Amino acid sequence: MTRNWTFGRKLGAGFGVMVGLAVAIGLVGIVALQSVVRSKDRVISVNANLLIDAAKLQSAVNKKSASIRGYLLDRDDRLLDEMREARQDFTAAAERLKGAVYTEEGRRQLELVRSAEADHQSASEGVIALRRSGSPTEAVARAFADQIMPKRAVLGKQLQDLVEREEALLERARLAATDAASRAIGLVVLLVIGVAVSGAIFGVSLTRALARQVGGAVGQVQSSSAELQAAANQQAVGAKEQATAMSEIATTVRELLATSRQIAESAQRVVQIAQETARAATGGESTVEKAHESIVGIRRQVDLVVGHMVDLGKKSQQIGAVVEIVSELAEQTNILAINAMIEAAGAGEAGGRFAVVADEIRKLADRVAGSAKEIRTLIDDIRAAVNTNVMATETGSKAVDAGSRQFGEVASALKQIAALVSTTTEAAREIELSTKQQSSAVEQVNLAISNIAQATRETESSSSQTLQTASQLADLSKGLLRLVQSQEALAA
Repeated sequence: MTRNWTFGRKLGAGFGVMVGLAVAIGLVGIVALQSVVRSKDRVISVNANLLIDAAKLQSAVNKKSASIRGYLLDRDDRLLDEMREARQDFTAAAERLKGAVYTEEGRRQLELVRSAEADHQSASEGVIALRRSGSPTEAVARAFADQIMPKRAVLGKQLQDLVEREEALLERARLAATDAASRAIGLVVLLVIGVAVSGAIFGVSLTRALARQVGGAVGQVQSSSAELQAAANQQAVGAKEQATAMSEIATTVRELLATSRQIAESAQRVVQIAQETARAATGGESTVEKAHESIVGIRRQVDLVVGHMVDLGKKSQQIGAVVEIVSELAEQTNILAINAMIEAAGAGEAGGRFAVVADEIRKLADRVAGSAKEIRTLIDDIRAAVNTNVMATETGSKAVDAGSRQFGEVASALKQIAALVSTTTEAAREIELSTKQQSSAVEQVNLAISNIAQATRETESSSSQTLQTASQLADLSKGLLRLVQSQEALAA
């Protein structure tokens, strides 16, 4: 079945077997290491800590015994405080041991230690009370030897048994961890030996199979190398033609790039001119607005003048009416003066002086009538002038209205011009931006064409190298075929 496998499939199968064996070795190593680590952690975290706590119990008991002896000698109360602290340390260590001890025998041994420590503390308190009461030193010494020392010996033996037991447990755990590591090492070594033997067997069989496949493949390489030589010749000819065409394209693209740059510069000048035109249109619009405001002011002044003229005409009419009254009064006065002169002439000498007065009154009435006529003539002239001014003012007002409408049309036209110029500016800017983008794109195309031309030249040079390589490959395949055939003959 494996004779029909391909070269890659056989190599894949070999690598798969090796990877499987390597994974198996890794898994076994991981499991073994985990077991060793667990054993080591148990030794460190459990057994070693138990031994340390047991040693702390001994230390606390020794400290307490020393404090008791010191108090019995010196009666220093500070030593009693040290005794209490030592007993607190003992209690704390005993509690830790109680939670950590994992065997029933260890728990019983710990209870014996605690019971012995309680007996020792009770005996010590009795002797301390005896010392505190002022008993003789000999009595205190006898009580210490009879009561405390036996209890201390029992407590020391229990502690020693606990420490020795924990040391034995620690040594057993260490030996168990060592055995687990040794077993793991042995298993890994056996797997490595198995992998080496399997690899050697598989390598020999794979080498023989590959030798047969290489023989067939070499024949195919010979035919392929001949085809490669022909293709390399065609590729060299095509590469030369392609290099020529790329040179012509590069020249055209460079001309297009120069044209794009000129268009970009022209578009930039158009943008500048459009901006200047927009500023001029804006300035003209403001000027027209100011002129329109001036014409509106003139219109208001003309309306005021027309109003004053109309008032002047009305007042001239009133003056004419007054002049008419004055003229009538002058005529009546003249008639009365004539009648008075007639009556004075009839009165003789008595009315002579009255006749003189009447004559003067008549002369005065004649002058008033003449002045009234002149005033009427002046009033008529004023009326004519006022009417003429009113008509001229109305004509001017109409002209001002027409000018105002024209200025409005000019302002609207300037606004349209400004809007068109703004549109033109935006269009010119878009043309400039598009031209710049086009120039950038053309530059990129030029660079790409240059790279293609370079690649074409390199392809042309590599075609000849390919042709040489194909010839060398043909010679090499022949030598390889002879080598493989000789190896198969030797194997047979």
